[in-house]
Amino acid sequence: MQRRSLLLLLLPLSVQAQTAPRELTVSAAASLADAFKALAPGFEAAHPGARLRFNFAGSGQLLQQIAQGAPVDVFASADEATMDRAAAQQLIDPTSRHPFARNELVLVTPPGSALASLSGLQHAAVKRIAVGKPATVPVGRYTQQALERAQLWQALQPKLVPADHVRQVLDYVARGEVEAGFVYRSDVRGARVRLALQVEGHEPVRYPVAAVAGSRHPQLARAFIDHLLGASAQALLRAHGFLAP
Repeated sequence: MQRRSLLLLLLPLSVQAQTAPRELTVSAAASLADAFKALAPGFEAAHPGARLRFNFAGSGQLLQQIAQGAPVDVFASADEATMDRAAAQQLIDPTSRHPFARNELVLVTPPGSALASLSGLQHAAVKRIAVGKPATVPVGRYTQQALERAQLWQALQPKLVPADHVRQVLDYVARGEVEAGFVYRSDVRGARVRLALQVEGHEPVRYPVAAVAGSRHPQLARAFIDHLLGASAQALLRAHGFLAP
């Protein structure tokens, strides 16, 4: 009788454990925020009981969090270099690593600006230029490469306003707090900024994704990566301004 009573007490707990949602934490570059939120319903519908939890920030900051033991299942970076560092620190499963998107670096300004060239950044009317921090933000590293190629990096140092991620750069420009900023083409979609020009002279902007080595849900992490590479997610990425990998 006592055993039967104990089983009856444990049964609801067992059922609850079986039906509890599996939460998959995805740490992704800030530029992916809108696109990843859009593809979440499709993934969750295809994997009943799974729930996506996103953490968006600069790729270097996300890597630091993972290295410090943050409970992350999937890492999506805005550059290959940051993912290379994750691999060197054995923080990812290298067999799960795949490129899934590309992007383009662009210069944006507040509406009404006439700025149309990198050399125009030297004009006295341009007092502040927002850039991602090159040490931790891929868009900042791409920006540095382009400005060094144009022999402007050192000359523009007094004007540079550092940002923690690309969306912060975009916000500075949209609010008119700076005269120009470097972001990705996908960020311009729907933003109150003017696209001044596409910027060349930097390494290709490629986005890789990988399962984190310490993932609590390794199979689900791989399932998310497979979904990201699938036709529906790729179409959503195109719709949000990203290019095919």
